[in-house]
Amino acid sequence: MMILIAGPYRSGTGDDPAKMSANVHAMEACALPIFRKGHIPVLGEWFALPLVKLAGSQQVGDEAFNEIFHPIAERLLEKCDAVLRVGGASQGADLMVDVARRRGLQVYFSLEEIPSM
Repeated sequence: MMILIAGPYRSGTGDDPAKMSANVHAMEACALPIFRKGHIPVLGEWFALPLVKLAGSQQVGDEAFNEIFHPIAERLLEKCDAVLRVGGASQGADLMVDVARRRGLQVYFSLEEIPSM
């Protein structure tokens, strides 16, 4: 399965770059275990952040950022089989769970729930 890892990016950070980076690292910590279970892990941030920069975003939440950040994760979900929801409160991560459920995708809330292949 291709599994989108969805968790907080901006939530609770006050848009502090170090805290947002820590949130990405927390999601990335799930990637290797997912891979070792036989699946393909992905983060929307892996796709969004380089594009946001190329689009000329000057700060988190500006027009270029908003044009790309959540929409690319929604597009990515069109290719995914499941979502792993991690971390604390996050409107964006909850949106990905809602989109996944509408598309009939599996939603997991822990690494232990994900089957090995």
